[in-house]
Amino acid sequence: MAYIGVVILTANGFAGVMNATGDIDELVKTLTSITGDNKLFSIIMMYVIGLIVTLGIGSSFATIPIIASLFIPFGASIGLDTMALIALIGTASALGDSGSPASDSTLGPTAGLNVDGQHDHIRDTCVPNFLFYNIPLMIFGTIAAMVL
Repeated sequence: MAYIGVVILTANGFAGVMNATGDIDELVKTLTSITGDNKLFSIIMMYVIGLIVTLGIGSSFATIPIIASLFIPFGASIGLDTMALIALIGTASALGDSGSPASDSTLGPTAGLNVDGQHDHIRDTCVPNFLFYNIPLMIFGTIAAMVL
C-alpha cells in the first residue's frame, strides 16, 4: 500500500508543478491549433498520450492527476463535456496499466507464470494484453467519448 501512496503523491506533485508553471495553457493552445475542430483526432491523440504516460509510470492511479491536468482544459477547448472527459481520462489511464512492463498488475502474474522458467514477460503478458485488451478499450473508449 505504501508503494501506491508514494506513486500517487509523486504524480500529484508533478501535476501540481505543471499547473503552477502555467505552461498548461500554452500547451493547450498549441494542441488546439494543431488539431483544430477534429474531435476524433484529438481523442485518439489524448489516448496515445495517456498510453505513453501510463506505460512509463506503470500505474493507472498515478497517471490520472498528470493527464487530467492536461486533458480537462484541452477537452474543454475542443468542446467535450464532463462525461466525455471522465470516460476519456479513465480509459486513457487504464490503457497502459495492465500492459505496462513496469506495472504491478503484470509483474505479479508473470512471476507466478514463470515458475517453470518458460514465461516471457513481454511476449507472453504485455503484447497479448495490448492486442486483446488495449485495442478494444481504445475503440470503445473513443466511441464513448464521441457519443457522450
